[in-house]
Amino acid sequence: MEGPRACPTPVKPAVVRVRDYRRETHDTFTLVLDPPATGGAAFRPGQFNMLYVFGVGEAPISLSGDPGEGGGWVHTIRAVGAVTRALARLRPGDVLGLRGPYGSSWPLENARGRDVVLVSGGIGLAPLRPVLYHLRRHRAEYGKIALLYGARSPADALYLDELRAWRAAGELQVLLTVDRGDPSWTESLGLVTALFDRADFAPDRAVGLICGPEIMMRFTQREFAKRGVADERLYVSLERNMHCAVGFCGHCQLGPSFVCMDGPVFRYDRIRTFFEIREA
Repeated sequence: MEGPRACPTPVKPAVVRVRDYRRETHDTFTLVLDPPATGGAAFRPGQFNMLYVFGVGEAPISLSGDPGEGGGWVHTIRAVGAVTRALARLRPGDVLGLRGPYGSSWPLENARGRDVVLVSGGIGLAPLRPVLYHLRRHRAEYGKIALLYGARSPADALYLDELRAWRAAGELQVLLTVDRGDPSWTESLGLVTALFDRADFAPDRAVGLICGPEIMMRFTQREFAKRGVADERLYVSLERNMHCAVGFCGHCQLGPSFVCMDGPVFRYDRIRTFFEIREA
């Protein structure tokens, strides 16, 4: 695996303006930002930006919009700390700092001609959403596509209307589950790994893309292994302790790698040993 690379982007953030704010769940929201005046909004699915709230701090946030649309930067964010709670208070017209995009991306070129299975839990769907946009736009270049998504409850699930519309269009298989249902929930109940029994893909030609809580990703890898999908065809997204995004601070070091620069997307076999190390 490659070591840390030189930073291609200045550390100084660009000042950008909030274009739109959307509430997704009780603790999750989406910000649409105007792209920096010095550049466009191009990014690769899986990359992230550093968002800086003046006077509070900054946090790494994955891009969750359409990479082929060329509009503003879209970030779906869960308010869990000081910075993300400050981001949640922003509204259209407010300004913040932005650095990026940074990091590696999902292997969409290598996945051409293969079945693609996306497995996600909770907020982990946000970094995979750009992949879904790409796969739908280039549908003829890929085999079967299956999305397995789990959340704690229907109220915690992201993008449900969008996911169900995609399923109704027949372009991909969308399997949904929650830990706790309610009277309106007609989908599955239980862990996301239980959806594998219904997923339609050929193990010998499948690529797996996984993003969610690390315990979920570990058990998801086991489900792929049971079906004969080699670790060399599995990819995970990690966002461990990233602070600077340019490999200076060392907070996100994972063995010989830096998550911010060599990740956040890793091929599973290359980090298998370190993946079992719990976060500090």
